[in-house]
Amino acid sequence: MQKIVIGTANRHKFEEIIKILMPETLDIELIFGGALTDIKPEETGETFFDNALLKANFYSETSGLPTIADDSGLMVDALDGAPGIFSARYAGEGCTYEDNNRKLLDVMKAIPNEKRTARFICTAVLYLPDGKNFIGEGILEGRIGSEPIGKGGFGYDPVFIIPDSRTVAQIPADEKNRISHRAKAFMQIRGILVVMNGDL
Repeated sequence: MQKIVIGTANRHKFEEIIKILMPETLDIELIFGGALTDIKPEETGETFFDNALLKANFYSETSGLPTIADDSGLMVDALDGAPGIFSARYAGEGCTYEDNNRKLLDVMKAIPNEKRTARFICTAVLYLPDGKNFIGEGILEGRIGSEPIGKGGFGYDPVFIIPDSRTVAQIPADEKNRISHRAKAFMQIRGILVVMNGDL
């Protein structure tokens, strides 16, 4: 069975990716990158792709295995695309999801509803030990609410409202794993894995 590392130290993200990729149907085993090393690669890229490739390369070199990594974030139109690639640490190094949401809502408190449009973006990279890489990309359009709503998901999910007026934190996990930016990007990667048929 082919082993593939998921290049993240975020357990929430790893569990979500397992549900999207359905490794049992591909005859592959997914390995949590955070279990391989305590070191986290510095995300010094200028784009989501740069950071995804950086992480995929790091975990592949650490393990010697094919690796899938992603970089994702929230882009708010009224904030000129912020927090963007800094989404995970918007409120500062070591911040919590709640810290980030609190800062975002505070920064946007004077912005009217019609100007609160935003999107989640995800770029995923499948990196092979020989240096070849393959890319998947996904976008989820929505807007930023005025308060956190919902208990599901993680990150900015409680403040991100999709077109049917629910936050991402209010939708069932199986639905999120069909429509989210990460789902779209990783389903493209899954399609690449199907075509490669174990030839990694």
